[in-house]
Amino acid sequence: MNKPLSLSEELSPPETSKAGQAARKPAQARGRERFETILSAAETLLAERGSDGLSIPELASRLSCTRTSIYHFFPTPYAILNELTRRYLQRLEDEVAELAIGTTGRPWREVINDVASLVARFYNRHPVAGMLVLGAVASSESHQALQLSIAHLGHHVDALMREAGVVLPNREPNATALTVELGTACLRLSYYLHGEVTEVYQRECAEAMIRQLQRYTGD
Repeated sequence: MNKPLSLSEELSPPETSKAGQAARKPAQARGRERFETILSAAETLLAERGSDGLSIPELASRLSCTRTSIYHFFPTPYAILNELTRRYLQRLEDEVAELAIGTTGRPWREVINDVASLVARFYNRHPVAGMLVLGAVASSESHQALQLSIAHLGHHVDALMREAGVVLPNREPNATALTVELGTACLRLSYYLHGEVTEVYQRECAEAMIRQLQRYTGD
């Protein structure tokens, strides 16, 4: 199975995205530094006030810069939210990929439990990620990023199952993406009810994925 493209490679480039939803990434070092400074300030503001509290004027005030200097990179607040969402999803995917290293020979249920634990810890460790991904999708572009991430995480689940000697069917419905989607639904409900992923819902996430995968394992 070929390795999937990264989120950055698969997402639509800015010129084909809906107006205002994509960040304009700078080519020069000075511009990149400013780009990162804006994102860092936006992340802090989101943590303090939530998504409703994010605005270009407030960011400009905090950074002591003009609004135009922010609009140069981020045409709307959605562009900031989308960029942060994409980055968090990429980091989560990378952590799951790292977990997959060294799982050969381990019982697959144990590995799936580890995946659920890792994902829950990730969102609890990064409250802004929980807000953006589990709380509400900011726009069509961030929804696209989420769906791509689910597909990519499904790819890793497939690889983990192959390491355990289980080959999942390659047909519709997509077994691995559906498995990840069911687990994510448990996490979303926990975030909605409690503002975090609780241990109870972490276990439900693992159980939902295990039960779905059992349909294909025959045990």
